[in-house]
Amino acid sequence: MAIKRSKPDEIVVRLRQVEALVGRGLPRIDAIRQISVTEQTYYRWKKKYDGMGTEQLKELKRLQKGNERLRRAVSDLTLDKLILKEAASGNF
Repeated sequence: MAIKRSKPDEIVVRLRQVEALVGRGLPRIDAIRQISVTEQTYYRWKKKYDGMGTEQLKELKRLQKGNERLRRAVSDLTLDKLILKEAASGNF
């Protein structure tokens, strides 16, 4: 069976659902089971996404895309540098 990865906005909605269920008096573990995730997944999501709104999620996505772009640029430049270094030393 394929692993389903939830999107950050879906995660925030599920975290809010758990808090609403707990607010109604349902034990936290039962509320976590009701949203169909494991307890470990819930606490990992809570650590990362708790208290975030939609604007903060959009900013997080924008920053992650920017970081990925910068990583690729550094990787490409490092590769170019190594190629030039080898060509300059005459080992080609």
